[in-house]
Amino acid sequence: MGSIYPEIFVIRHGQTVWNAAGRHQGRLDSPLTAKGQRQAVAMAGMLRRAVGDRTDFMVFSSPQGRSMNTARIVTAGTGAPITQNALLTEIAFGAWEGKTLEQIRKSWPDLAALAEQDMVNWHFNAPGGETLLDLEARADSLLNALRGPAVIFTHGVLSRVLRARWLGLDDGGMMDLPGGQGVIFHLHPDHGHCVIEK
Repeated sequence: MGSIYPEIFVIRHGQTVWNAAGRHQGRLDSPLTAKGQRQAVAMAGMLRRAVGDRTDFMVFSSPQGRSMNTARIVTAGTGAPITQNALLTEIAFGAWEGKTLEQIRKSWPDLAALAEQDMVNWHFNAPGGETLLDLEARADSLLNALRGPAVIFTHGVLSRVLRARWLGLDDGGMMDLPGGQGVIFHLHPDHGHCVIEK
C-alpha cells in the first residue's frame, strides 16, 4: 500500500439518542444510548485484541461529548491519555442540525432529493454547513500532524473523509468505504484498510 501516513485505528462514537431518532447532530450533541455504551465496551475488546501489548499509540478524540464518552469507555484501564482535537469534530450541518431527513425534505426538497442519489456527498450541501473541501482540509491537517500510530475517535462523516484522505481516494472511492457504528477501521501502510468487528 505504501501510505505516507502512520497506522491509525479510526473509531466512530457509539449510537446516540439522536442517531436512534434519525436526527442530524453535527456540532450539536446527544448522549450515548445503552446500545451505544455496549458498542463502546465491545470496541474496547476489539482494540485490545488488535493492538495487544503495544503502547506506541497516541489517542485523539473529537471534543464532542459522544466521541469523548466513547473514547473513555474504549480506553478505560489502559492508562492512555486522550488528547482532544477540534479537527476531529463532526461536519457542521448548519440549518440541518437537529433535524430529521423528513424535516429536511419538507424545507429543502431539492437538496434532500440528493440523498436518494448519494447518501454520502449530499451531507456537504447543508445551508450554512461545511463543504467537502472544509472537511478534507481538516482531515489533511490532522493526518499531516501525526508523528506515529494513533487511535482516533471521531464521527460518521468525518471518519469517512479522514479514511479517504489517508487512502488517497477520490469522491467516488470515499462513497465506497464502509461506515457504521460498533466497528473499528484499521488503516496500515502495508495492508491498507480493513474493518475489525466482534
